[in-house]
Amino acid sequence: MPPTTPYAGKFNSYSNSARPQPHSPYHGGQAQNAAQDGVYSAARRCAENPYDMPQPHASYRGCSVSSVTARERHHSSDCPASENPYSSPQPRSPRQHGASCPARAYRHNSSGSSGGGEPPSRNGSVTARGRIYGPAVTASYGEMCYHDNSLVSASLEALIQHLVPTVDYYPDRSYVFTFLLSSRLFLHPYELMTRVCHLCVEQQRSGDALLDKIRFREVAPKLVQLLTEWTETFPYDFRDERMMRCLKDMTHLVARGDEYSWRAMQQMTQRLIKRLSALGQYEEAVAALNAVALERPASLKNKQASGQRSDILSVCDDAFVLAQQLTHIELDRLSFIGPEEFIQTFAMKDPLENHKGFFRKRKTSNLEAYINWFNRLSYLVATEICLPVKKKHRARMIEFFIDVAQECFNIGNFNSLMAIITGMNMSPVARLKKTWSKVNTDKFEILEHQMDPSSNFSNYRTALRGATQRSETAHSSQEKIVIPFFSLLIKDIYFLNEGCATRLPNAHINFEKLWELAKQVSEFLVWRQVICPFERDRRILQYLVTTPVFSEDELHLASYDSEGPENNLEKDSRRSLRSSLLHRENRS
Repeated sequence: MPPTTPYAGKFNSYSNSARPQPHSPYHGGQAQNAAQDGVYSAARRCAENPYDMPQPHASYRGCSVSSVTARERHHSSDCPASENPYSSPQPRSPRQHGASCPARAYRHNSSGSSGGGEPPSRNGSVTARGRIYGPAVTASYGEMCYHDNSLVSASLEALIQHLVPTVDYYPDRSYVFTFLLSSRLFLHPYELMTRVCHLCVEQQRSGDALLDKIRFREVAPKLVQLLTEWTETFPYDFRDERMMRCLKDMTHLVARGDEYSWRAMQQMTQRLIKRLSALGQYEEAVAALNAVALERPASLKNKQASGQRSDILSVCDDAFVLAQQLTHIELDRLSFIGPEEFIQTFAMKDPLENHKGFFRKRKTSNLEAYINWFNRLSYLVATEICLPVKKKHRARMIEFFIDVAQECFNIGNFNSLMAIITGMNMSPVARLKKTWSKVNTDKFEILEHQMDPSSNFSNYRTALRGATQRSETAHSSQEKIVIPFFSLLIKDIYFLNEGCATRLPNAHINFEKLWELAKQVSEFLVWRQVICPFERDRRILQYLVTTPVFSEDELHLASYDSEGPENNLEKDSRRSLRSSLLHRENRS
């Protein structure tokens, strides 16, 4: 039920946001490629301090580039030879333009002018076939179809060919990002890379060995630029040893033609290996933390002995500080989620899934780990509330978490906010009526209203737009923080994928759908790159990620111990739970 009077102060800073404006998927500024010392290096020392984990590698946050213009061209004239093509560029992903498809923001100009024009032809031999519908034009160029000069559909072969650079052509960065992101719906990244590299080399063959060498030397910088964009934006693709082998082969090939390009390939490979190494250390650290959290001390098995266990208030009694530490965990874990993990959730099962290689890992493991963190935080909140023996202590714990949730909202940390609300709404907590009677619930009702799922989370989406606008005009690092309610983000991407056909009746790929998927993921990349500005408190962080929490059955039993069963159904439930848990303890 919505509150009649809004809570005063920062809490409503997102509630009356103006209509969202189109924004760049990356903040302006220079690329951050320097590694921070000791990146998750303490994964090997978890026995000493399980959360001795500094901030992730800066490059995981994503490199910053200036916003893309609505008429960014494909031709190499946009990348003069005087510029360094190996500056680790990040692809620019689509911005919203008009009411529906972000692809409308891009004009594929063949004239090289800043005005509108026809989509570029790679060889000048394709004749356009067009139909005019009022002011809009639909045209076909071979196997690629455009509407208002925006790519809307094409065959897979044409899309692959469109990705291949030539001496006088380089694909638009928004196209590179969009196709590399969604191509895994149709073919394995290794297969795509093999075909692109093969085509790039074959197109330079003329039958004259000397001429071939000259032509390949000219195209090599653009091939290296494409591979650089791939390794910088989708580094996890290269956990497949076949991808690394292909990259090594291309390095040897480039070395025979152009020393400058060869050096760039070497530097790119070194950065890639460093990022994959940091990822491996992060995954080891998370596994170690989870192992510590699964340990079940005796104090957790017996509610009456819970006084032996520290609670969150004994570690941190400042709601703002705890919200800051939660934000650290959120941003740390967000930074290691690869953008392709959203799409690989929908991709067809890899027929080579059982291929064993040095870099092979589960394709969505970091995304799943982040969802598990949300669940853990919810259960931690419920555990902290159900553990205290005295009613006044439980009421104080509820009020504390309400304050923490409010501070998360003010920061822009919507994921922790929703996890806390979820924990407080779990049935073992919700049934504690005597405890809740001691709590002023006005602020909690406002929080619930902000995250109300009705009308497809319209209140939350308004707040998210407000936080996003604040981030775009931020004057401080804290104002840049936007951490979305992650499960809803995944749900939006899932329904976008399910709600639109990937293949059209003519067997073309629906590229408008791919533009939309790229737009959703590009927003995530903006949020992911923010460096948390708050001071880290290792003691609080360690408690949040390692302290054991109750299972669902244990929560129910602790709740009954706090406030006895109210009816025969609850009495039967308590009796069954005690018997079940006792049986499990005896077996273990």
